[in-house]
Amino acid sequence: MNVSIHGLDRHYEQQITHLAQLFIEEPEILWGEQEADLHVSFELLSNLKARASLRHASLEQPLTTLFSYPEWSMFDRADEQKLMKRVLNYLFVDVMEQWSGLKQPWGVLTGVRPTKLMHQMRRAGLNREQIRKELKDLYRVSEEKVGLLERIVERQLAVLPDLDELDRGVSVYIGIPFCPTKCAYCTFPAYAINGKNGSVEAFLAGLHYEIEATGKWLTDHQIPVTTVYFGGGTPTSITAEQMDALYETLYDSFPAMNQVRELTVEAGRPDTITPEKIEVLKKWNVDRISINPQSFENETLQAIGRHHSVEETIEKYKMARDLGMENINMDLIIGLPGEGPKEMARSLEETEKLMPESLTVHTLSFKRASTMTKNRDKYKVATRDEIAEMMAMTSSWTEDHEYAPYYLYRQKNILGNLENVGYALPEKESLYNIVIMEEVQTIIGLGCGATSKWVEPGTGNISRHANPKDPRTYNERFKQYTEEKLDKLNELFQYATK
Repeated sequence: MNVSIHGLDRHYEQQITHLAQLFIEEPEILWGEQEADLHVSFELLSNLKARASLRHASLEQPLTTLFSYPEWSMFDRADEQKLMKRVLNYLFVDVMEQWSGLKQPWGVLTGVRPTKLMHQMRRAGLNREQIRKELKDLYRVSEEKVGLLERIVERQLAVLPDLDELDRGVSVYIGIPFCPTKCAYCTFPAYAINGKNGSVEAFLAGLHYEIEATGKWLTDHQIPVTTVYFGGGTPTSITAEQMDALYETLYDSFPAMNQVRELTVEAGRPDTITPEKIEVLKKWNVDRISINPQSFENETLQAIGRHHSVEETIEKYKMARDLGMENINMDLIIGLPGEGPKEMARSLEETEKLMPESLTVHTLSFKRASTMTKNRDKYKVATRDEIAEMMAMTSSWTEDHEYAPYYLYRQKNILGNLENVGYALPEKESLYNIVIMEEVQTIIGLGCGATSKWVEPGTGNISRHANPKDPRTYNERFKQYTEEKLDKLNELFQYATK
């Protein structure tokens, strides 16, 4: 469907496009007086006040709404252009909800990190009731989602009481870009372990170099490391011997590993887990792993390209538990092709038999570069109402089993305009997940496809630096990228060099 926008210049194109996508699949946005299926007009009035109207062939009369930026708002009033953007967002969502009958649970929010917004309001000095009013009456967030944010923020502050002071330290992400196969929904750097995308040994040599150089810098400048997270890809795709050597380099290079609060390894693919690899993880005090079923339906696993069975997931989970792993996360995805509430109920029943320490519930997102998106007609997914029902099922299940939500993020093109939520039993939350989602600390990205996120101490200003995504390019240039990161660390942590 195409939508014509009147009364605004194209400065607002990105925000209008993102909001239109909440209501219309693949909308075409037209500007000015052009013929279109749907017409939305804006009239900019004085004092941060505007009017919007919507015309469609199904309507006898245009829908209209008026809104001005409220005087009672206490959050972030410095930039008038930003405030006007909020007014226009409010108006567009208002008329689109009236026309479509779709109520957006997250209101005008299209960003990844709504919990970060709540933390910003908290740091600005707003109390609980003021924050609730801002989110509900200005951002149009539903009562249910405001309550979810409150629970998550409260849990984060209990788990990390020094959350607001973490900017003088760092966390480290280490990317292993190999998997047995690539899942249909995936856009992460993930290459077949036996493929032609560069030598595994050559990649690991470069990664050892990055770890050693970065660890030396952190040690020399006495910068504390809060968490270390091995992701990918699948970090357990490499051999037990290669894992052992990598972790030995980590311990030899990084300052005070015994003071790192959390060491996580994503053992996400059950078909990569062996007793030998579990023993390596235990040897190096890895205190959290993920074993991710995604679904407990064999037909679904086959459809999305995960070459393991439900039975193998259960077997490997029990093996890891029997060998002494005491903090295991599992991921489930709502809305995988062919799945509805019945399949979700079965996945939750199977999860109940295992009771992992944490459960991350993702809502399927059609990511632009994924195989699933490129062949979307082949994949039948649940309706918006079914997605909402499945999300409600997981929320009730986690509450009944004493899991608390502790982090949340959203994605573009996420089904039902919902969210991904991490739940955990008490004291089993992933600290790394909190740190990366709330963007309170620099995260140094090492390895193929890893992105460093620089959070400037004191100001919170954010910038990024990305390593190459493919192993061959990484193998050729890892020294250059390492030096660039060390230069940035020198700039960020100037106070530590004096």
